[in-house]
Amino acid sequence: MTLLDSSTWEGRIFSGSGEWISGTGEEYDAVEPATGKTLGRVGSATPADVDRAVERAVRAQREWAARPYSDRAAVLRRAARLFEEHQQEIETWLVRESGATRPFAALQVSSGGAEECFEAAALAGAPYGELLRSGQQRLSFSRRTPVGVVGVIAPFNVPIILAMRAVAPALALGNAVVLKPDPRTAISGGAVFARVFEEAGLPAGLLHVLPGGADVGAAVVEHPQVPVIAFTGSTRAGRAIGIAAARHLKRVHLELGGNSALVVMDDVDLEQAASVGAWGSFVHAGQICMASSRHLVHASVADDYTALLAQHADALRVGDPATEDVAVGPLIDSGQRDQVHRIVTDSIQAGARLAAGGGYEGLFYRPTVLTDVPLSAPAYAEEIFGPVAPVAPFQDLDEAAELAAGTEYGLSLGVLTRDVMKGLALAERVPTGLVHINDQTVNDEPNIPFGGVGDSGTGARHGGAVANLEAFTEQQWVTVRGELPRYPF
Repeated sequence: MTLLDSSTWEGRIFSGSGEWISGTGEEYDAVEPATGKTLGRVGSATPADVDRAVERAVRAQREWAARPYSDRAAVLRRAARLFEEHQQEIETWLVRESGATRPFAALQVSSGGAEECFEAAALAGAPYGELLRSGQQRLSFSRRTPVGVVGVIAPFNVPIILAMRAVAPALALGNAVVLKPDPRTAISGGAVFARVFEEAGLPAGLLHVLPGGADVGAAVVEHPQVPVIAFTGSTRAGRAIGIAAARHLKRVHLELGGNSALVVMDDVDLEQAASVGAWGSFVHAGQICMASSRHLVHASVADDYTALLAQHADALRVGDPATEDVAVGPLIDSGQRDQVHRIVTDSIQAGARLAAGGGYEGLFYRPTVLTDVPLSAPAYAEEIFGPVAPVAPFQDLDEAAELAAGTEYGLSLGVLTRDVMKGLALAERVPTGLVHINDQTVNDEPNIPFGGVGDSGTGARHGGAVANLEAFTEQQWVTVRGELPRYPF
């Protein structure tokens, strides 16, 4: 069976009665960034579709929440197996629509698809409350109840992982979901989920996939019957969503941008460190929020490290991941490419020196290494979201800590050193949600709480039973007496 037969999804959205219907928005082309070819016609939604979807989701959610947890777990397990059975097909859509290399696409399907669903299946049966002591003669306990309808707004760059880490646990815990994928990855980040859960036997009305623009996202955020929003994307958009959600007294989980530091001490194997740094900056063309965006290197080895990193960058093969065995694929569109090139050229004008790359052909941007980067240069101060590795030196541990912490972002930190305790001591001085000693900054697992601080988001809101319970349920206090009490009134 082909999971994504175009006759099923082309020109439609997954909404209304839980079936494929025509959206009220205009159809548009799904474009392959590597070639510019049209992959299919995508149906788009409008705020009116959001209203209809939420109305249906509210009704369906009540029955879903009332079913035995084992029913929900069974649906999630079937969904996981479907991701496994259709791994190659889904990978191909990711490669063609998002520009991912085949290994990076495989990681998304296995970890973000199958494993997220298996973890969610276990979550459905996890303990969800605790006994509480009371000073009165009564049973006192807390329990978790579904929030109702969860709005999920997901980005283009890692569309399966960054949507499923909210979709799967929300469904497992008895909620319905309205998902707005990025229009640029509406197939691999939208239609895939609709088809997987359709085949897995998810009851109608519980999952709605509504590709659309900012107006559709705003409608999801502002809808009075969507009490929880899970958003992954830029800090600018996340700040606007946070403000809108606050006006409506909604809970919002924000996983935003990053400008993560990779600190390289003077006691490491530089060749191995350069390999680690190259992966952190250039995997998926740098289009990852956790990318190693600033290489802070001890001054005594900074020149040698930069030369080795540049060698790695020059050796990486860039091209169409659908037809070639490449290390780096295309950027998602011309707007992203132009933004990356602006950051590179403006940084060079500000005094940075180009050690590798710096150019592009079409949407294929060469892995780029910049050195002598002023701390005020865009490549150091801004989130790049492209295959660019700025290198800046530090003299001692105090300066390394000051530089690593000297940004509004706080997502991930990598420290490469033979002295593990020194690395941990440095990490304690840097506000960040994630720390990796002797590894680069791009790390994630389905069972681990994930999130950043500062401009990188609102903390760990995805992954692991505790974080997911807090994210997608309400806590309710319950007391039970054996007989009516006597009051003095």
